[in-house]
Amino acid sequence: MSVIEALPPGVTMIIGALAIPFLRGVLQKVWILILPLLVLGLVWGVPDGASVFVSFLDYTLIPVKGDALSRLFAIIFSIMAFAGGLFALNHCRTMEITAAFIYAGSAIGVTFAGDILTLFLFWEAMALGSTAVLLTANTPQASRAAMRYLTVHILGGSLLLVGIIVQISTTGDIVFSAMKPDSLATWMILLGFLINAAAVPLSAWLPDAYPEASPGGMVFLSAFTTKTAVYVLIRGFPGTEILIFIGLGMVFYGIIYALLENDMRRILAYSIVNQVGFMVTGVGIGTEMALNGAAAHAFTHIIYKALLLMSAGSVLLMTGKRKCSDLGGLFQSMPLTTVCGIIGALSISSFPLTSGFISKSMISQAAADETLTTVYFLLAAASAGVFLHAGIKFPWFVFFQKDSGLRPPDPPLNMRLAMILFAVLCIGLGVFPEPLYALLPFPVDYVPYKAGKVLGMMELLLFSGLAFFICLPLMKRTLTISLDVDWFYRRALPWLARSLVALFAPVDRGVRTAFLGGLNRGMERLFRYAGPKGPWARTMRAGAMVYWALSLLLVYLVMYLA
Repeated sequence: MSVIEALPPGVTMIIGALAIPFLRGVLQKVWILILPLLVLGLVWGVPDGASVFVSFLDYTLIPVKGDALSRLFAIIFSIMAFAGGLFALNHCRTMEITAAFIYAGSAIGVTFAGDILTLFLFWEAMALGSTAVLLTANTPQASRAAMRYLTVHILGGSLLLVGIIVQISTTGDIVFSAMKPDSLATWMILLGFLINAAAVPLSAWLPDAYPEASPGGMVFLSAFTTKTAVYVLIRGFPGTEILIFIGLGMVFYGIIYALLENDMRRILAYSIVNQVGFMVTGVGIGTEMALNGAAAHAFTHIIYKALLLMSAGSVLLMTGKRKCSDLGGLFQSMPLTTVCGIIGALSISSFPLTSGFISKSMISQAAADETLTTVYFLLAAASAGVFLHAGIKFPWFVFFQKDSGLRPPDPPLNMRLAMILFAVLCIGLGVFPEPLYALLPFPVDYVPYKAGKVLGMMELLLFSGLAFFICLPLMKRTLTISLDVDWFYRRALPWLARSLVALFAPVDRGVRTAFLGGLNRGMERLFRYAGPKGPWARTMRAGAMVYWALSLLLVYLVMYLA
């Protein structure tokens, strides 16, 4: 076994990322493209079971433990790193791509972690890598968003660490396997996972932070944090019923806020929360069909969401604008970007013959199989809502609607190639789903293209489209701000802090003045007695000193003999 094969694939990605700043020119670009493919080959070759062990204190860590679920997520993370690197090749800074690859390598490390200590190590590395991706956008807005983002993830990481420590102290076991939220430790671990999944009510960190990244940076950010959270939920909490309600809450939260938004990147950020909600609901249902659906939907979501964000990022890069009210008519000069954006929009809407259809329909089928009628109809209604905000609203307001007068060309070649690659995958997986189904963790006995399913989805989407154009006057975008939960820590907490300072500052000054005044008076009194002219500083006769020494000795003897 070579040295590279002995390393965990995620560590190989991280080490390779650290080499990027030391390379120059064509060599650097070639390495950025080759490294994810090298890691993809390593991921594909990871055998089932534990293959790497590390002794740490009294425990044996398992940095690499492979199975179908681990490989599925690690494969798509590697593909995403390649496509993201290709897209970012010419417009992202070297340090930004380095941070993004460390971020990707940490996500791959999470997928193969066989114990909760290794998982936590990569989990925190992922938080640092993603924060660095935001910071390297090098704008004041990105810097402030990065600090808020890091604060939320420190909270999530702290909850996870407390849960892990309590779990180990209680059970003595560090193996990462399925658990139930029936103790303080498992509840803390679940909460730590859910924060990374952008579960309501702590979802606002995602649309607050991601849109402030660079065009390439947001593509990377969309792929790893929330999907590793889905992975650990599938692995750690399958069938946890509360996840059904949390997932449905995320689904409709994302739809409502995306419909209200004017910023195209915030629309797509809210739709990430919406789509992850489908996956969390599948994890909550917990059957083999539902878990397969959640895993498959995470796989396809990374592709079509990245395609949508590449399309939006291309528009931002070529026009400098991100508000829907400032855009429109771009199909005339950006035809490739328009087509790729439409393919991504159809995929996220689960349009037949696209990747979203063959994965999302599995979750709905799992709800039907378990006679969860209310859940089934809510998921169907949510699919209509997705078509409204991402399937129609995004491409319509960005590429069509009014003519903004902007005539930017399509982006540079590397960005076009990245979009074409993911557009082909969206259609290819939709037409030929069998290769993806073969990678899923459980045997698949599901046929997506049955007449009833296809016709039902087409009817739902067509009526949603009709409703959009009927209500188009109400959907017209204006320069508005949507208040979200992040208002509490962006506005309310600073205001509260200033109010508390104003309220208690006089008390603080009074206490400090009184304390320092008393301390000063005490020092003056002490100086009066112990200073050079004080009575304690007077010269004493030798006889007096002997007297005091004998007195102290006598006291000591009495205390000792007693």
